[in-house]
Amino acid sequence: MQPTLLILAAGMASRYGSLKQIQEFGPSGETIIDYSIYDAINAGFGKIVFIIRENFASEFKEIFEPKLKGRIKTDYVYQEMGAFVGGHQIPAERTKPWGTAHAILCAKDAINEPFAVINADDFYGTDSFVKMAAFLKNECKPELYSVVGYQLGKTISEHGSVSRGVCSVNEAGNLAAINERTKIYKENDQIVYEEADGSKHPLPADTPVSMNFWGFDPSVFQLSQTLFNEFLEKNISNPKSEFFIPIVADEFIRRNIGQVKVLPTSAQWFGVTYKEDAPGVQASLNELVKKGEYPDNLWK
Repeated sequence: MQPTLLILAAGMASRYGSLKQIQEFGPSGETIIDYSIYDAINAGFGKIVFIIRENFASEFKEIFEPKLKGRIKTDYVYQEMGAFVGGHQIPAERTKPWGTAHAILCAKDAINEPFAVINADDFYGTDSFVKMAAFLKNECKPELYSVVGYQLGKTISEHGSVSRGVCSVNEAGNLAAINERTKIYKENDQIVYEEADGSKHPLPADTPVSMNFWGFDPSVFQLSQTLFNEFLEKNISNPKSEFFIPIVADEFIRRNIGQVKVLPTSAQWFGVTYKEDAPGVQASLNELVKKGEYPDNLWK
């Protein structure tokens, strides 16, 4: 059994303006997605499923199909606002789909095996893919999911505050709780998070945080559908409400369905939270290429 990698890319067009403007960071014009797929193939994933929007499907395929043809199976699913809403009436002012857990739900008919979920525009590192692939092949089951736990200090931007899912881990190495901290930044030599009232609290650099790299059994689709319906009952009238993956993970634990294993990694996370982050990401990738961790052309 080879696991599948589900890449959340439905928001890409809105972030970049057009798909042709996806930023190139590697020495041969590679995007961050290219590095994730390269790592996934080497770790033993057997299929890539992209979650995109139907209105840019042809353009998206033109970018990635030539690179991936003959290397790994690919599939495409569409995250559209009306998917899985049942009889609920979508407010006219709603302008975008319902969040990351809704995106997973949209892949329900495309995945029948254990799978990982990542963001399209985050660099996760080889170690994370190796550990996730091993988990999905050997441990994943309806009662056990997983999340990669990054060290907070390796996920901070030098150019402003970031939002991170701060993980509480129990003695068994499983997720006890995940708290979204929406304003984390460096202050002097310390990392702090700031509350809405302006109060500040320190966080150790080795605090485990989620960067949205999850491992699931296909049973998550039924749970997500149940929870999404409950979510809509409470939030349908709020045009900005979103159904996030941590909501599903929290309920999975809270309802005693199972546990979420935290897979610790010391990998360096890269991402472009601010445009000023881009040169640092490019420099870091070039350094990894110099060290021989990646070829200078991923798809040559």
